[in-house]
Amino acid sequence: MTRGAGLRAGGFTLLELIVTLAILAVVVALVTPSIGRGTEAVRMRAEVAGFSALLRHARERAIVSQKPQAVVIDVAAQRVSVRVGGPDGEVRESRALSDRLTVEATPPPALTVRFEPQGGSSGGDFRLSSGAITYRVTVDALTGRVKAARQ
Repeated sequence: MTRGAGLRAGGFTLLELIVTLAILAVVVALVTPSIGRGTEAVRMRAEVAGFSALLRHARERAIVSQKPQAVVIDVAAQRVSVRVGGPDGEVRESRALSDRLTVEATPPPALTVRFEPQGGSSGGDFRLSSGAITYRVTVDALTGRVKAARQ
């Protein structure tokens, strides 16, 4: 049996395939930059969470051990350390900061927070930034509580 003149063979034409691929290319080009921004925001949130957790941990350690603890931020070395007794005490814990992370204190020389055994602290106000993303981490002087918020 022969095919009739009105029947069309199954499949897609070359023009249909080219149009479909062009549409997919445009969609991928539009979506890719937003994925990159999303991963940077997630990385930044993780850095801020780690920084805040280290401050909270130092406060808890001061209360439990009944010894003052100091968190010292060394901007030049991109490190944060927890010291027993004060800023010049024995290093209890140390952690590196991401190379992309910038830490600033208000006022600028206040890169040390001292936590007292009663729960209070010397207080602190830090600005953490990476690219266009900025967070503010504050340590209440009276209660020693740590708060982080995006700016």
